[in-house]
Amino acid sequence: MRKSLLLVVFLIASLVSSVNAQEELFKAPDSVCEKQLIQLLSNVPDKQSHYWGFCSGYLYKDPTGVNLGDTFKLDLPAGIEVAKDDDGNYYGFAINAGNNSFLRMDFGTDLSSIPTITDFGNMDGIFPDEVNSLYLVRDLADKRWYIFLTSGQTAATSALSRIDFGKSLSNTPNIVNFGNLENKLNYPTGVFVAKEGDKWYGFYCNFNGSQLMRFDLDSNISLTPTIKEILPVTPALLSGPTDIGAIIDGGKWYFFITNANANSVSRVDMDKLTNETPNITVVSNSIPDLKSPSAITLLKDCGKIHGIITNAGSHDVVRLEMGDVNGPYNGTNFGNIGSTLSPVGISRVIRDRDNVYAFIVNQANNSLTRIKFEQCDNASIQYSLTNKPPKYSYDTAGFYNVYYAVNEGLPDMQVQCKQITVLPTPALILLPPDTTICQGDTARLRMVSINAISYSWTPNYNISGASKNEIKVWPEYTTQYNVRMPFPLGTCVVDTHITVNVIKLQADAGPDRTIKDGASTLLGGPNTSQGLNHLRRWVPDQYIDDIYSDNPMVRPPHDFTYYLVVTDTGSKYKCASIDTVVVYVECGDVNLPNAFMPESNGARAKFGLLN
Repeated sequence: MRKSLLLVVFLIASLVSSVNAQEELFKAPDSVCEKQLIQLLSNVPDKQSHYWGFCSGYLYKDPTGVNLGDTFKLDLPAGIEVAKDDDGNYYGFAINAGNNSFLRMDFGTDLSSIPTITDFGNMDGIFPDEVNSLYLVRDLADKRWYIFLTSGQTAATSALSRIDFGKSLSNTPNIVNFGNLENKLNYPTGVFVAKEGDKWYGFYCNFNGSQLMRFDLDSNISLTPTIKEILPVTPALLSGPTDIGAIIDGGKWYFFITNANANSVSRVDMDKLTNETPNITVVSNSIPDLKSPSAITLLKDCGKIHGIITNAGSHDVVRLEMGDVNGPYNGTNFGNIGSTLSPVGISRVIRDRDNVYAFIVNQANNSLTRIKFEQCDNASIQYSLTNKPPKYSYDTAGFYNVYYAVNEGLPDMQVQCKQITVLPTPALILLPPDTTICQGDTARLRMVSINAISYSWTPNYNISGASKNEIKVWPEYTTQYNVRMPFPLGTCVVDTHITVNVIKLQADAGPDRTIKDGASTLLGGPNTSQGLNHLRRWVPDQYIDDIYSDNPMVRPPHDFTYYLVVTDTGSKYKCASIDTVVVYVECGDVNLPNAFMPESNGARAKFGLLN
């Protein structure tokens, strides 16, 4: 009929107080702009576990619900438990008062899946009659799992039992039935077990006697317990108690007990689990619509403690809201969420990655209801499990809650939420949006914004100034220039960028060369850009055999300069690259005879030099 606490299966020996109003678990900005990167910083990086929900689906939102049907072998179910084992699988456990049977539900690694059922039956006839509550707990010292059961509706049939799984919830369990220990069980409900220091303690309520009872297990959870009465018969404060929700706040234990007869919730200020004279107060006067409340589970969330209560009388679910453990208290009725029908047991609230679940068993039609607190999808990253989460952003203006939980599931779990206001991106114009230049050219970039406090351009590469709204850049290769602008709106910072695409062309005319008089040579080097849209042309067109060749033959009569022009004809920019090569021509020696006699006429009538 119950589900208590957060995951007290992971109790530790030393209890650490939960976060109070003065503690800051993490640092976050109050406001940012759309798409602005946010870096959250933990102030408690050494905790055992970390969960960051950037758009978290937790109890401050209204849940959705679905009835999964009646195909899970439920028969007058009286309670349900859900936990995650070391193999990564989620397991649920249900108890049937109708046929006195014990069920295991295997969800695999996803709580949104339909579970497969293992029916352990009455466990060789040892499973108790009229079972009415269960509690799952793990001893961290030996990693063994246990389920405690209460049963019976009269003193004659009442009993306390324990189911042992060993170190895996997938094992076939054993059971021991202690019977009615010391005859101090009288319609026991709402069993709960926890460790304080090095000793184990269990609690239950006697429905018929409206009493809170404790059983002691000493340092060994598998011992036969002894019973002690904590609260005597107090009809004005406890009246037909059905369940115990337990939580630690400020290093002190508190129990919230649902009362079916009085349609109320009572708070028991335990402080230590060994306290035998705790104060008790009815706290449900401001909570709406409690009608035969049957089960309660508690969880800390975003600076508040929330409880989820099932109403067997009105077939609905109520959220108990409190600023702190001492109130004030309010409630929200979710109505017949997930088609609940005489709901009598609710599991602990458990997170499965992006979403948060709880399960309810419905006694009137033997069905199973799943309720779900969903995450929004406006964060670039949904969650992180590291002590330093990655940077992330929100894509839409609005209000978002960041949820940070450390030691989640442990009784010393600490949680804190901070609201981040996401503002629309301020009006700005980036000119040009993107641009293309030829290699060696210069681009002018301009950011137009009325309210920007400053400008910071990166990288500081071939740039005229990194802190102005208008700059000139001349990159040699395609470069993304980023600009950061803070605005006088909280901590709003806009990061944007311009990509300057560079069309790279290279003309390689080759090295300068020297030839003999009358000789020829090939021009061109190996680094000329190649491509179908790259036109290569040599100028001038003198003493050259092919002006469009990569390696033309030239035979200049004297020193001569050639230009290789490579043009990109495939784009509108018509980028071009030019390289030069000088061909030096050496003259040879002139040889003349020492003596000669020119003729006055005939073939030797003329004298001169001929090249």
